[in-house]
Amino acid sequence: MSLPAEFHEIAKRVNNWGRWGTDDEIGTLNLISEEVVREAAAAVCTGRRIPLALPLQQDGVQTGMIPGRVNPLHAMVQINQEIFGPGTVACSDDAVTMGLQAATHWDALTHVSHSGMIYNGRPAGTVTAHAGAEFSGIDKPRHIVSRGVLLDVARARGVDRLAGDHAVTPEDLEAAEEFAGVRVRSGDIVLVRTGQIQLYLAGDKHAYAYPSPGLSVRTPEWFHARDVAAVANDTLTFEVFPPEIEGLWLPVHALDLVEMGMLQGQNWNLEELSTACGQESRHTFLLSAMPEPFVGGTGTPVAPVAIL
Repeated sequence: MSLPAEFHEIAKRVNNWGRWGTDDEIGTLNLISEEVVREAAAAVCTGRRIPLALPLQQDGVQTGMIPGRVNPLHAMVQINQEIFGPGTVACSDDAVTMGLQAATHWDALTHVSHSGMIYNGRPAGTVTAHAGAEFSGIDKPRHIVSRGVLLDVARARGVDRLAGDHAVTPEDLEAAEEFAGVRVRSGDIVLVRTGQIQLYLAGDKHAYAYPSPGLSVRTPEWFHARDVAAVANDTLTFEVFPPEIEGLWLPVHALDLVEMGMLQGQNWNLEELSTACGQESRHTFLLSAMPEPFVGGTGTPVAPVAIL
């Protein structure tokens, strides 16, 4: 199925190509200015720190649905080895093989393409087998720190977890804003909680993967209008899965990453954060979500921390 006219119409409305210059490779992260970071630091009141990453482990979220995206395979390459001779200090070393998007991660702007293009009008062919992403690799955004805003859509709707076919709409996001007593502003990183990750935490990775609530194809325009810097959520697929429009796979990925140049995060564990925000009656915080700088990478594992 080719991309429908509706998709291309939305793409025109959210397109940021050239907004920060023809050489730009980081998209909406440009919205995180020094002033935004200073204001984000002011969101810290108690110093309470909430980790948002899943453990990196072989029994991770991947089920084999996505070819090659393997859960972390951990191996010891040295165990108490006296590499400088008998009686010297002994060392233990390990190595890991994993998909860069296997667990809690950021998608780089090059993670998807459509119509032969990636962000800022560059050819999709600039992503190669030898070098990975020539432009807009995950090594290009060197730091991701801003005000985080939890939009707890599930709690705002009065449930612990959204139904598997629920497409999160702009109206849902605004209801979550009202529930939190906050307004998303330019440079914010928005975390959208659906509660879906509860299924994985309970041991059912297949139910976690499919069917899954997630963002609607209508949400990119909302994020564009608010000048959001990045968005992450607590699902495997980010957008509602199966898709809203039959046969149209990953349209939200294409609109966010390719057209808008906005990073996406998936498999973020927002359960403890949801509880903490409820206890403290606030849903804003300083968010540190540094990408691992894999040169040419189309994604990266991340260990985000929300600081309340």
